[in-house]
Amino acid sequence: MRKNDATQLKRQETDSFDTPTDLSRDAVAEISSGLRQLLADVFALYMKTKNFHWHMSGRHFRDYHLLLDEHSTQIFAMTDDIAERARKIGGATLRSISDITQHQRLKDNNKEVVSPQEMLAELSADNQQLTRSLRAAHEICDRHNDVATASLIETWIDETERRTWFLSEIIRDL
Repeated sequence: MRKNDATQLKRQETDSFDTPTDLSRDAVAEISSGLRQLLADVFALYMKTKNFHWHMSGRHFRDYHLLLDEHSTQIFAMTDDIAERARKIGGATLRSISDITQHQRLKDNNKEVVSPQEMLAELSADNQQLTRSLRAAHEICDRHNDVATASLIETWIDETERRTWFLSEIIRDL
């Protein structure tokens, strides 16, 4: 690496903390890292939900198709808030699809054929996992007294639990 490149990289690392905040550097690093993972998971869940929305079939097609479209819209709405919260406190966020794949914890589904029951069960499990990840991120915010991020996370937990509830009620009878 050339000296100029190394200097520019170091400046980028320190610039990420130039945003005025009363959170410590360690707090910003830990919270924004957690938000980056959440954002990657939310993008992965959004894509999976849209994939299943597009590939839904069967006798309840219309109901499931519309439900998954509603869910994907709600999930996508979280993305900007998550990324902007990381930036507001002086942290970095995701930059590309490959960055998402490096940080996501939820698994993709690339199968060509998935039954409606499998789709809904997988989305229910993924939403449950997202809830656990949101709670873990909330604990990090609590440790650093970041009430603003914690407040956003509380709303996302409620929304995610609602999606899980709807999906679990549907698969109960399948």
